[in-house]
Amino acid sequence: MKKICFVASSGGHLQELLCLQELMNNSDSFLVTENDGIVDKGINVPTYYVPQINRKEKKFFCHFFKLFFLFTKLLIKKNPQYIVSTGALIAFPACLIGKFFGKKIIYIESFARITHPSLSGKLIYRFSDLFLVQWESMLKFYPKAIYIGGIF
Repeated sequence: MKKICFVASSGGHLQELLCLQELMNNSDSFLVTENDGIVDKGINVPTYYVPQINRKEKKFFCHFFKLFFLFTKLLIKKNPQYIVSTGALIAFPACLIGKFFGKKIIYIESFARITHPSLSGKLIYRFSDLFLVQWESMLKFYPKAIYIGGIF
């Protein structure tokens, strides 16, 4: 059975990723998300929390690089074959470290992105193995992506 790491920041990105709960429950999987102080009772897989960060905070780069270290440790320990993400700040270090370790990267651009791409999407698109969009209009920004419709 393939091991899958699901990664998303807290809030809407996590709620979107949890739409894949059936896949999570039917595979050897775990979830990585931000520790925002809210424990989601709907998560039925092992969950690892990383500190929540904000691009506008003074120590952003220190916290951002700390995520690279945390993901490196976690990927060595758990050794998934796939990383699936719906984005935001924690997605980039997770996917980049995963790619470095030879993991397959599957990125789902946010449902909220209808007319312009996200920063995470633009960064991860370049090295993802499978890039999925939920709006057909996003194919003009991501020509190699696959349109899947909404996952909600």
